[in-house]
Amino acid sequence: MKRILVIALSGIGDSLIATPLLRQLRIRYPAARIEALVLWPGAASLLGNNPNLDAVHQFPFHTAPKLDALQFVAGLRRHRYDLSVNIHTQGRREYRVIAWLIGARIRASHAYENQSWLDRLLVTHSLPQDYSVHGAVNNQRLLELVSGTPVLEPPRYELRLEADEVNWAAAQARSLGLSRATTLGIHVGSGGTKNLALRRWPLELHLALARRLLADVPGLKLAYFGGPDEVAPHARLRSELASEVEAQRCLFPATPSVRHAAALLGHVGGFLSVDTLFMHLAAAMRVPRQWVIETPTVNPPILPLREAWTLIPNPAVAGRNLDYYRYDGRPIAGTPESLHAIMSSVTVDAVASALGEYSPVGPGFKPRAA
Repeated sequence: MKRILVIALSGIGDSLIATPLLRQLRIRYPAARIEALVLWPGAASLLGNNPNLDAVHQFPFHTAPKLDALQFVAGLRRHRYDLSVNIHTQGRREYRVIAWLIGARIRASHAYENQSWLDRLLVTHSLPQDYSVHGAVNNQRLLELVSGTPVLEPPRYELRLEADEVNWAAAQARSLGLSRATTLGIHVGSGGTKNLALRRWPLELHLALARRLLADVPGLKLAYFGGPDEVAPHARLRSELASEVEAQRCLFPATPSVRHAAALLGHVGGFLSVDTLFMHLAAAMRVPRQWVIETPTVNPPILPLREAWTLIPNPAVAGRNLDYYRYDGRPIAGTPESLHAIMSSVTVDAVASALGEYSPVGPGFKPRAA
């Protein structure tokens, strides 16, 4: 193999899940030129200085005119790749069409529920995806199919930060008073494509949780992380929790990039979110304690890639996650009203109880009875 393209056009978190595959490709093909193709600028940022990549190509296929997209793909086709790999969870057929247009000699992809005779023409190598294992393992199996040899190394995220990003985060942490002993990081958002924003834990419940935690735990700080999609909810939180913001117990750090956000996550003691990019960033930065509120989209392929973390169960989902969401390009099944009700079924008591057992301020914290 002289030239390899890893196609990672789904979510930004999926590009982080792909980093173990990049490492294994470099180990197997040390002399090859390995490149990545991504959709989102945040994905390009995360992979920008990955030691196993020689180049990252980013193109907004979802918004660009079709002629521009074809011209861009034609430019990649001229590279004459020996191998392209469509990473898990790219279930939409369009991702495989792009691989076919780029025209690598070997084109590998998983087979999803929407597989048809056309998909078998678009790729040269495929195997069924497995919902029971992590996406990184699904990616490894695809590499094993192509290379014919097993992957023996367990997968792990690889996120290499620059010195200026690390130093910026350290300075910010000092300025804001963040510490692993006293700070709980929180992300109130989720992905904005399809209808994935509907899996957010309702903001009114976040408000109730914040008031309860701040009343119960003297010295606890809440640091709310996010990007452009969280501007509006953060504004409401600031307004509703104004006295705590003034007292520097509710913080809203502004981060110049997703990489700076990752670096700052290294200074909190715990992190709470649904399944989203920030969940993966917290795992990659080895935040000591991590909690994930279960949503209809929670399945083994996208869970945090780490040994210890806590899932806060959703009683309305009740293990029927695949009834709501599969990697076939479709949105979450259900109306906005029904999905809001599903997420509202996770109570403040349930989240506070989970946090109380593994509080960032010590195991002695027990939430007040409702």
